[in-house]
Amino acid sequence: MCLINFAYKTDDNYQLIVSANRDEFYNRPTAPASYWNDAKHVLAGRDLEKMGTWMGVTKTGRFAALTNYRDPNENGNKRTRGELVSQFLIKEEHPESYLKNIQLNREQYPGFNLILGDIHSLYFYSNVQNEIILLKPGIYGLSNHLLDTPWPKVQRGKDGIKMCLTNPPSDMKECLFSTLQYADSAPDEQLPTTGISMDWERKLSPLFIKTPEYGTRSSTVLFMNHESVMYTERVYDNGNFEESEFSFKIEG
Repeated sequence: MCLINFAYKTDDNYQLIVSANRDEFYNRPTAPASYWNDAKHVLAGRDLEKMGTWMGVTKTGRFAALTNYRDPNENGNKRTRGELVSQFLIKEEHPESYLKNIQLNREQYPGFNLILGDIHSLYFYSNVQNEIILLKPGIYGLSNHLLDTPWPKVQRGKDGIKMCLTNPPSDMKECLFSTLQYADSAPDEQLPTTGISMDWERKLSPLFIKTPEYGTRSSTVLFMNHESVMYTERVYDNGNFEESEFSFKIEG
Protein backbone atom coordinates (compact mmCIF):
# COMPACT_ATOMS: atom_id res chain seq x y z
CA MET A 1 0.00 0.00 0.00
CA CYS A 2 0.99 3.58 -0.36
CA LEU A 3 -1.75 5.15 1.72
CA ILE A 4 -3.47 3.54 4.70
CA ASN A 5 -6.07 5.46 6.69
CA PHE A 6 -7.51 3.63 9.67
CA ALA A 7 -9.68 4.13 12.71
CA TYR A 8 -8.86 1.87 15.64
CA LYS A 9 -11.34 1.41 18.49
CA THR A 10 -13.10 4.71 17.79
CA ASP A 11 -16.37 3.30 16.43
CA ASP A 12 -19.18 1.60 18.36
CA ASN A 13 -19.66 -1.12 15.74
CA TYR A 14 -16.19 -1.86 14.41
CA GLN A 15 -12.88 -2.23 16.18
CA LEU A 16 -10.94 -1.52 12.99
CA ILE A 17 -11.96 0.46 9.90
CA VAL A 18 -9.46 0.82 7.05
CA SER A 19 -9.46 2.71 3.76
CA ALA A 20 -6.32 2.25 1.69
CA ASN A 21 -4.82 2.72 -1.77
CA ARG A 22 -2.17 0.52 -3.31
CA ASP A 23 0.16 2.30 -5.75
CA GLU A 24 2.39 0.29 -8.05
CA PHE A 25 3.82 0.12 -11.57
CA TYR A 26 1.09 -0.96 -13.97
CA ASN A 27 3.21 -3.71 -15.50
CA ARG A 28 3.85 -5.53 -12.19
CA PRO A 29 1.72 -8.69 -12.25
CA THR A 30 -0.86 -8.80 -9.47
CA ALA A 31 -3.70 -11.06 -8.43
CA PRO A 32 -6.82 -9.42 -6.93
CA ALA A 33 -8.03 -10.20 -3.44
CA SER A 34 -9.09 -13.81 -2.91
CA TYR A 35 -8.63 -16.70 -0.52
CA TRP A 36 -5.21 -18.19 -1.23
CA ASN A 37 -5.00 -21.73 -2.56
CA ASP A 38 -1.88 -22.41 -0.50
CA ALA A 39 -3.26 -20.81 2.68
CA LYS A 40 -7.04 -20.99 2.53
CA HIS A 41 -7.56 -18.96 5.70
CA VAL A 42 -5.81 -15.93 4.14
CA LEU A 43 -7.76 -13.30 2.20
CA ALA A 44 -5.50 -10.87 0.30
CA GLY A 45 -4.32 -9.70 -3.06
CA ARG A 46 -1.00 -11.05 -4.24
CA ASP A 47 2.10 -9.70 -5.91
CA LEU A 48 2.77 -12.38 -8.53
CA GLU A 49 6.38 -11.28 -8.99
CA LYS A 50 7.52 -12.00 -5.41
CA MET A 51 4.38 -13.82 -4.10
CA GLY A 52 3.95 -11.53 -1.09
CA THR A 53 1.15 -9.09 -0.43
CA TRP A 54 0.56 -5.53 0.74
CA MET A 55 -2.58 -6.06 2.84
CA GLY A 56 -4.78 -8.89 4.03
CA VAL A 57 -6.87 -10.55 6.73
CA THR A 58 -7.46 -14.08 7.94
CA LYS A 59 -10.50 -16.06 9.02
CA THR A 60 -9.12 -15.99 12.58
CA GLY A 61 -9.12 -12.17 12.67
CA ARG A 62 -5.50 -11.35 11.90
CA PHE A 63 -4.78 -8.20 9.87
CA ALA A 64 -1.62 -6.79 8.31
CA ALA A 65 -0.74 -4.00 5.88
CA LEU A 66 2.49 -2.54 4.56
CA THR A 67 3.87 0.59 2.96
CA ASN A 68 7.35 1.24 1.61
CA TYR A 69 9.48 3.90 3.25
CA ARG A 70 10.50 6.25 0.43
CA ASP A 71 14.26 6.32 -0.02
CA PRO A 72 15.59 6.69 -3.58
CA ASN A 73 19.04 5.58 -2.40
CA GLU A 74 17.81 2.29 -0.95
CA ASN A 75 19.78 -0.84 -1.78
CA GLY A 76 17.53 -2.93 -4.01
CA ASN A 77 19.29 -6.25 -3.35
CA LYS A 78 17.29 -7.15 -0.26
CA ARG A 79 14.40 -9.41 0.68
CA THR A 80 10.93 -8.57 -0.54
CA ARG A 81 8.84 -6.56 1.92
CA GLY A 82 5.64 -8.29 0.88
CA GLU A 83 6.65 -11.42 2.79
CA LEU A 84 6.37 -9.46 6.03
CA VAL A 85 2.60 -9.31 5.56
CA SER A 86 2.08 -12.74 4.02
CA GLN A 87 4.11 -14.60 6.67
CA PHE A 88 2.21 -12.94 9.50
CA LEU A 89 -1.10 -13.89 7.92
CA ILE A 90 -0.05 -17.48 7.25
CA LYS A 91 1.32 -18.04 10.76
CA GLU A 92 -0.46 -17.85 14.13
CA GLU A 93 2.40 -16.19 16.04
CA HIS A 94 1.51 -13.44 18.53
CA PRO A 95 1.82 -10.02 16.84
CA GLU A 96 4.42 -8.62 19.24
CA SER A 97 6.51 -11.79 19.10
CA TYR A 98 6.37 -11.72 15.31
CA LEU A 99 7.55 -8.09 15.24
CA LYS A 100 10.41 -8.82 17.62
CA ASN A 101 11.67 -11.46 15.21
CA ILE A 102 11.32 -9.02 12.30
CA GLN A 103 13.21 -6.43 14.33
CA LEU A 104 16.17 -8.79 14.66
CA ASN A 105 16.31 -9.10 10.86
CA ARG A 106 15.27 -5.57 9.95
CA GLU A 107 18.38 -4.77 7.89
CA GLN A 108 17.56 -7.58 5.46
CA TYR A 109 14.66 -5.49 4.06
CA PRO A 110 14.38 -2.13 2.33
CA GLY A 111 12.66 0.54 4.42
CA PHE A 112 9.13 -0.41 5.40
CA ASN A 113 6.18 0.45 7.63
CA LEU A 114 4.12 -2.42 9.00
CA ILE A 115 0.72 -2.40 10.70
CA LEU A 116 -0.44 -5.72 12.08
CA GLY A 117 -2.48 -7.32 14.81
CA ASP A 118 -5.51 -9.39 15.69
CA ILE A 119 -8.84 -8.89 17.42
CA HIS A 120 -7.01 -8.12 20.69
CA SER A 121 -4.26 -5.66 19.71
CA LEU A 122 -2.76 -3.63 16.86
CA TYR A 123 0.89 -2.65 16.38
CA PHE A 124 3.03 -0.40 14.19
CA TYR A 125 6.66 -1.07 13.33
CA SER A 126 9.07 0.58 10.90
CA ASN A 127 12.60 -0.72 10.38
CA VAL A 128 13.65 2.91 9.87
CA GLN A 129 12.33 4.08 13.25
CA ASN A 130 12.97 0.64 14.82
CA GLU A 131 10.38 0.87 17.59
CA ILE A 132 7.53 -1.58 18.16
CA ILE A 133 4.48 0.54 19.04
CA LEU A 134 1.26 -0.81 20.57
CA LEU A 135 -1.40 1.45 19.09
CA LYS A 136 -3.93 3.25 21.23
CA PRO A 137 -7.47 4.05 20.05
CA GLY A 138 -7.43 6.77 17.42
CA ILE A 139 -7.49 7.73 13.75
CA TYR A 140 -4.20 7.23 11.93
CA GLY A 141 -2.67 7.83 8.53
CA LEU A 142 0.34 6.21 6.89
CA SER A 143 2.03 6.79 3.55
CA ASN A 144 5.70 6.38 2.63
CA HIS A 145 7.17 7.94 5.76
CA LEU A 146 6.46 7.18 9.43
CA LEU A 147 3.02 6.82 10.99
CA ASP A 148 1.07 10.10 11.02
CA THR A 149 3.80 12.07 9.24
CA PRO A 150 1.74 15.13 8.18
CA TRP A 151 2.11 14.87 4.42
CA PRO A 152 -0.83 16.51 2.59
CA LYS A 153 -2.19 13.14 1.38
CA VAL A 154 -2.00 11.70 4.89
CA GLN A 155 -3.81 14.66 6.39
CA ARG A 156 -6.50 14.58 3.71
CA GLY A 157 -6.92 10.84 4.12
CA LYS A 158 -7.36 11.15 7.89
CA ASP A 159 -9.81 14.01 7.42
CA GLY A 160 -11.78 11.84 5.01
CA ILE A 161 -12.16 8.90 7.37
CA LYS A 162 -13.02 11.30 10.22
CA MET A 163 -15.75 12.85 8.07
CA CYS A 164 -17.29 9.46 7.29
CA LEU A 165 -17.26 8.45 10.95
CA THR A 166 -18.38 11.77 12.43
CA ASN A 167 -21.41 12.13 10.15
CA PRO A 168 -22.20 8.53 9.24
CA PRO A 169 -23.75 8.36 5.77
CA SER A 170 -26.29 5.77 4.65
CA ASP A 171 -23.48 3.91 2.89
CA MET A 172 -20.27 4.01 4.91
CA LYS A 173 -18.38 1.87 2.42
CA GLU A 174 -19.06 4.28 -0.45
CA CYS A 175 -18.11 7.23 1.72
CA LEU A 176 -14.73 5.69 2.49
CA PHE A 177 -14.06 4.76 -1.13
CA SER A 178 -14.91 8.30 -2.20
CA THR A 179 -12.29 9.73 0.17
CA LEU A 180 -9.61 7.74 -1.67
CA GLN A 181 -10.34 9.26 -5.08
CA TYR A 182 -8.79 12.71 -4.60
CA ALA A 183 -6.38 13.08 -7.52
CA ASP A 184 -5.20 16.71 -7.29
CA SER A 185 -1.54 17.37 -6.50
CA ALA A 186 -0.68 19.21 -3.31
CA PRO A 187 0.68 22.79 -3.56
CA ASP A 188 4.44 22.87 -4.03
CA GLU A 189 5.00 24.60 -0.69
CA GLN A 190 3.35 21.66 1.10
CA LEU A 191 5.29 18.91 -0.64
CA PRO A 192 7.74 16.81 1.37
CA THR A 193 11.40 16.52 0.41
CA THR A 194 12.23 12.83 0.09
CA GLY A 195 15.15 12.83 -2.34
CA ILE A 196 13.16 12.51 -5.55
CA SER A 197 12.57 15.26 -8.13
CA MET A 198 10.00 17.97 -7.52
CA ASP A 199 8.07 16.69 -10.51
CA TRP A 200 7.73 13.25 -8.89
CA GLU A 201 6.89 14.77 -5.51
CA ARG A 202 3.94 16.42 -7.27
CA LYS A 203 2.91 13.23 -9.07
CA LEU A 204 2.97 11.18 -5.86
CA SER A 205 1.23 13.75 -3.66
CA PRO A 206 -2.45 12.96 -4.46
CA LEU A 207 -4.36 10.24 -2.66
CA PHE A 208 -5.17 8.70 -6.05
CA ILE A 209 -2.13 8.67 -8.34
CA LYS A 210 -2.23 8.70 -12.14
CA THR A 211 0.91 8.69 -14.27
CA PRO A 212 1.57 6.89 -17.57
CA GLU A 213 3.54 4.06 -15.94
CA TYR A 214 2.71 4.15 -12.22
CA GLY A 215 -0.38 4.80 -10.18
CA THR A 216 -3.14 3.63 -7.87
CA ARG A 217 -3.87 0.04 -8.85
CA SER A 218 -6.50 -0.75 -6.22
CA SER A 219 -8.42 0.56 -3.20
CA THR A 220 -9.55 -1.44 -0.19
CA VAL A 221 -12.10 -0.80 2.55
CA LEU A 222 -12.19 -3.03 5.63
CA PHE A 223 -14.62 -3.27 8.53
CA MET A 224 -13.66 -5.59 11.38
CA ASN A 225 -14.94 -6.34 14.87
CA HIS A 226 -14.57 -9.28 17.24
CA GLU A 227 -17.14 -11.31 15.33
CA SER A 228 -16.90 -10.54 11.63
CA VAL A 229 -15.00 -8.98 8.74
CA MET A 230 -16.15 -7.19 5.59
CA TYR A 231 -13.38 -6.69 3.04
CA THR A 232 -13.96 -4.91 -0.27
CA GLU A 233 -11.37 -4.33 -2.97
CA ARG A 234 -11.69 -2.26 -6.16
CA VAL A 235 -9.14 -2.91 -8.89
CA TYR A 236 -8.77 -0.10 -11.43
CA ASP A 237 -8.26 -0.33 -15.18
CA ASN A 238 -8.43 2.72 -17.47
CA GLY A 239 -10.89 4.60 -15.29
CA ASN A 240 -13.10 1.59 -14.57
CA PHE A 241 -12.98 -0.80 -11.65
CA GLU A 242 -13.91 -4.33 -10.73
CA GLU A 243 -15.14 -4.83 -7.18
CA SER A 244 -14.78 -7.93 -5.02
CA GLU A 245 -16.50 -8.09 -1.64
CA PHE A 246 -15.95 -10.70 1.06
CA SER A 247 -17.72 -11.15 4.39
CA PHE A 248 -17.09 -13.83 6.97
CA LYS A 249 -17.48 -14.68 10.64
CA ILE A 250 -14.24 -14.82 12.60
CA GLU A 251 -13.33 -18.36 13.62
CA GLY A 252 -12.24 -19.34 17.10
